[in-house]
Amino acid sequence: MVSAVAGRIWRARAAFFTMKKRFTTAALVALLAPFAWSLDTSKLKPTGYVNDFAHVLSPGNAQVLEAYCARLEQATGVQMAMVLVDSLEGDPVEDVANRLYREWGIGKKGKDEGALILLAIKDHKNRIEVGYGLEPIINDGAAGGILRGIRPILQQGNYAGALLAAAQQMGTQIAQAKGVTLDGEVFRSRSARPRAPSIPWPLILGGIILLLWLSSRGGGSGTSLLAGMLLGNMMGRRGGWGGGGFGGFGGGDSGGGGASSGW
Repeated sequence: MVSAVAGRIWRARAAFFTMKKRFTTAALVALLAPFAWSLDTSKLKPTGYVNDFAHVLSPGNAQVLEAYCARLEQATGVQMAMVLVDSLEGDPVEDVANRLYREWGIGKKGKDEGALILLAIKDHKNRIEVGYGLEPIINDGAAGGILRGIRPILQQGNYAGALLAAAQQMGTQIAQAKGVTLDGEVFRSRSARPRAPSIPWPLILGGIILLLWLSSRGGGSGTSLLAGMLLGNMMGRRGGWGGGGFGGFGGGDSGGGGASSGW
């Protein structure tokens, strides 16, 4: 009788500890689940304005984008970063963009005039993250409109063309707000005295986007090289987007302004 009771007590204790172990394991799994597939942004280090961690841009296309970002900073002081990742690894695109922005310090410290364009290729998600100082110029509505505008280009797989189109729209708004232009060898205010007619940049940018689109449709390195040569030739004659390469980001901050979308 005693042995039977002892047996029941032993089995009850064994069942209790088994359930406790399972509950602890389940709780631990649930606690760590949000971090199990998290993208480790600390391993992503910027090497320029354009950082293609997904390896989908040709060297020629990346050079065109890098040159535009360099010219934008030289003209306006605004730092623009373009980042392409293969996957968000289950993270919300807003979280990844904000982490990258803060870890890299896009924009100059104190002014916080920076912008990040993030593309997650396999997830078909993107985001424009804007620094504190740039929010009056590129508000959430404007950022959302830009992302909607480049959606058809992204759906064609033309990532370089989409990035250039987004950057150009943002750059135009920024330049207008600051009273400068992006189309001369020297940045002049709009009140400066008249000078020689400038290059028709909307047509040139449209041509570059077309070349990038042709490249994505099978034009290969030849088309990318042609785009790079065209841009280099124009910039070489006018001073253009050259001068001053990437010198690192300046410690800017973001409050989460911007917009997210998908394609």
